Amino acid sequence: MKGIKFFFVLLLISSLLLTGCSSKKIENEKNWPIESFEHINQDGEKLSLSDLKGKIWIANFIFTNCTTVCSPITANMARIQQLLAENDLQNVEIISFSIDPEVDTPEQLKSFAANFTEDLSNWHFLTGYVQPYIEQFAKDNFHLFVLKPEDDDQVMHGTDFFLVDQQGVVVKYYSALDIPYEELLQDIEVLVSRGSK
Repeated sequence: MKGIKFFFVLLLISSLLLTGCSSKKIENEKNWPIESFEHINQDGEKLSLSDLKGKIWIANFIFTNCTTVCSPITANMARIQQLLAENDLQNVEIISFSIDPEVDTPEQLKSFAANFTEDLSNWHFLTGYVQPYIEQFAKDNFHLFVLKPEDDDQVMHGTDFFLVDQQGVVVKYYSALDIPYEELLQDIEVLVSRGSK
């Protein structure tokens, strides 16, 4: 009788543990589908939304001539890249959209990137579009404010970055200046566990 009781107690504990594991979720989850795009990266190679299908990715918005927040933001993204490697989180890409595309040529972006990372295998700095496009693209897809005033070399923009799932849907955003690294890694783990269904 004791053996049966013990068995049921073990069964109950196992069941609770499994329920706890499967109930992990992303807090304040968004559901913002990203429209199709195809741009060029720092190597002049095309990268499209369909190329990212099945991959988790992190998006941010920067420009190389920025005199304020873009360098700290990019340094924080380099830290994320390092943490992805340390935690063996493969198949996660980083996408940095230039919000000053007329200045940010592929060569300019590659030079800027070299200040922060030596590994661009999973990090793409995108350009190859016009200013009105990226301002509207950021607003429509990421709910992010971007504006380059006339006669000014600085671009006004929000400082969030975005976690995108394997289907190309924004699931969450975070401060790019004060990154909750542990929370981000947990959220990526949730997306990994969901798979690319």
